[in-house]
Amino acid sequence: MSGHSKFANIKHKKEKNDAARGKIFTVIGREIAVAVKEGGADPNNNSKLRDVIAKAKANNMPNDTIERGIKKAAGDANAVNYVGITYEGYGPNGTAIIVDALTDNKNRTASNVRNAFTKGGGNVGTTGCVSFMFDKKGQIIIDKEECDMDADDLMMIALDAGAEDFSEEEDSFEILTAPEDFSQVREALENEKIAMASAEVTMVPQNYVELTSEEDIKKMNKILDLLDEDDDVQAVYHNWDE
Repeated sequence: MSGHSKFANIKHKKEKNDAARGKIFTVIGREIAVAVKEGGADPNNNSKLRDVIAKAKANNMPNDTIERGIKKAAGDANAVNYVGITYEGYGPNGTAIIVDALTDNKNRTASNVRNAFTKGGGNVGTTGCVSFMFDKKGQIIIDKEECDMDADDLMMIALDAGAEDFSEEEDSFEILTAPEDFSQVREALENEKIAMASAEVTMVPQNYVELTSEEDIKKMNKILDLLDEDDDVQAVYHNWDE
């Protein structure tokens, strides 16, 4: 993955989210509800909840909003029961797309996801049709402008905590972990007061696909924009080399 800096893309997404902050707060709110339901309301005993809280803070979600979400999920027996579901499919020129959703209505979500693919000239495939092209990894991105630490020192902290890989890009550092080691590596960096631009378990493409046709780029952006607008969609992974 070295050489494929995702930081510019992360900054682009953050700017987009700043314009539509309600969307990212909705996404994180659902993740908080699921994490509390699965492991309880105490972050000290719930590593998944700790990770979601870290993600919330990275996206500038206010502390009182986070706490309200946790209390609501813990205290409301009638809270909406979200179900996780993953869709896989193809975009223009054989690009691979994975969509993670949390929904209280599978039929609505399936229809919306299929519609997004169709409008962008793609199609939803069967489970497993593209996921083999990705590796599930913990990924932490650190903005060089926000980090005063020497690269070697940062790398040693990450590797000592259990990271698999450390790479330096033009504007950022990228740390990759096995999914099960992600929490401890993130917490080790947090304990060192290292600011993280992004920290999440994600799907990293093994290879990237270039789109050279303006029409294909337009179609791919159409799919991604429609998925981004859907509140049920939590995350979208693809192998388009933007």
